[in-house]
Amino acid sequence: MSLLTVNDLSVSFVTRNGTTEAVKNVSFNVESKSITAIIGESGSGKSVSCYALLGLIPQPPGRVDSGTAEFGGRDLLSLSERELRGIRGSDIAMIFQDPMTCLNPYMRIGEQLIEPLIVHGVANKEAATKRAVELLDEVGIQNPEVAMQAYPFEFSGGMRQRVMIAMALIAEPKLLIADEPTTALDVTVQAQIFDLLSDLRRQTGAAIILITHDMGAVAEMAERMIVMYAGRKAEFGPVDQIINHPRHPYTKGLISCVPHIVSDMTEERPDLVEVPGIVPSLKDFGQDRCLFASRCTYVTDKCRASRPEERLFSDGQIADCWHAEDL
Repeated sequence: MSLLTVNDLSVSFVTRNGTTEAVKNVSFNVESKSITAIIGESGSGKSVSCYALLGLIPQPPGRVDSGTAEFGGRDLLSLSERELRGIRGSDIAMIFQDPMTCLNPYMRIGEQLIEPLIVHGVANKEAATKRAVELLDEVGIQNPEVAMQAYPFEFSGGMRQRVMIAMALIAEPKLLIADEPTTALDVTVQAQIFDLLSDLRRQTGAAIILITHDMGAVAEMAERMIVMYAGRKAEFGPVDQIINHPRHPYTKGLISCVPHIVSDMTEERPDLVEVPGIVPSLKDFGQDRCLFASRCTYVTDKCRASRPEERLFSDGQIADCWHAEDL
């Protein structure tokens, strides 16, 4: 059963050089108690898509041009700011990229942790404090009672990220959006954070949208994935199916960049390759043609002249490419 259904989401920003379309006609759905990953290069529209759902796009210069996002029988994109405040932190929570800039340096960890429960009227201060201590222990913070009295600067990057996860989960949301939760963390801590998210999903039953660059984490954790490129959805479907049989050249390139995924798919160890070229300028995002054409080895004149039609395959895989059936 779908917990969140997004249809034709488009987001634009007004700049000095005119209006740019950061996200264009993106549609996807998130199943209850599942992990759905959104992957793509920086600037592809991953975070903007999710921020728009919660009304976190600054307006101006940003605006939601079109689309619907049905969650619990309500369209998130049509709700007022007051109605969204009732949903943010309770039904839908977010783990932001940089925990140091998201945690208030002037407030103790405990004060920030219990705030969602107090604001939403879920518990009084005593009950909220007890729940916060329990949750800090669950996310792996040693001596949680002492940690409650600490300030963010006293914690390492990994510990701050664990606090952010605890803060997001304290009101027991139905949907957790993790926006690149391992940014700037070392490899060992990254693995711990991903394991923690998987464990907490099993314990709480919350669905997770995982925004990440890490294709290896997607292969290990997620059931379904959305591949975004230049503000559009390039591919969507079951993770196993996409990794073993990508239908879009961009997805195929991303997978080829990860050695252990490629070697797991075949007995031979192919040479590590890279996706050639760079992401197009934001001012080009809204053009009615394939924006991956300049980087694609399968490119034809048709690709340069017109935008690909979305192809739906019998296994539920969707690809936005003229050559999807040939890959």
